Amino acid sequence: MTFDASTVEMIKTGIWETVYMTFLSSFLAYVIGLPLGVLLVVIDEDGIRPVPWLHKILGVVINLLRSVPFLILLFIVLPLSKLIIGTRIGSPAMIVPLTIAAAPYIARVVESSLREIDAGVIEAAKSMGASNWQIIWKVLLPECRPSLLVGAALAVTTILSYSAMAGFTGGGGLGAIAINNGYYRNEPFLMWVSVVLLVVLVQIIQEAGMRLSRLGDKRIR
Repeated sequence: MTFDASTVEMIKTGIWETVYMTFLSSFLAYVIGLPLGVLLVVIDEDGIRPVPWLHKILGVVINLLRSVPFLILLFIVLPLSKLIIGTRIGSPAMIVPLTIAAAPYIARVVESSLREIDAGVIEAAKSMGASNWQIIWKVLLPECRPSLLVGAALAVTTILSYSAMAGFTGGGGLGAIAINNGYYRNEPFLMWVSVVLLVVLVQIIQEAGMRLSRLGDKRIR
């Protein structure tokens, strides 16, 4: 096939839609997942404010959401997209299922990062009279910043892969180009171009996350 002006414009639009879906969904998922991950650590049996029954309930809900394959969750949540966005197709409609799918994953990523902190650091903060809120903001989150940044890069690349799968339901982006214009119309070159661009985006995000992590790591200064 030849890359005429319309094909180039379609690919440009696909890149923009993929970036739009990925980063807006990532932001919204972190708005939900970051506090949820912190809460899981704080209310654990060994946390600074234990509430075991609530921890168990949240853990079950998060595990249930994480266990549903994204394509199935996508079809389940599309009516909610219709209610909130006003449509089931297009990039804006995919924001809702992408956010719902990613938030539990991010909560677990944040929880894992926070659990890497030495308990002695928290005990030292308590001994100095720090409140629970101060421990969260001035000890927990700053101490695990490098790990959180690495986790963020992993989370964003995961959401990027979800956005590609959303092409099956008319979600737009490079995934839709690869499926609809590449696979279904028997244009393998266009399909591979879309795949390569997705890989490039993943590498850029991953490298940015690693660089930010190294810059924020006090241990390597």
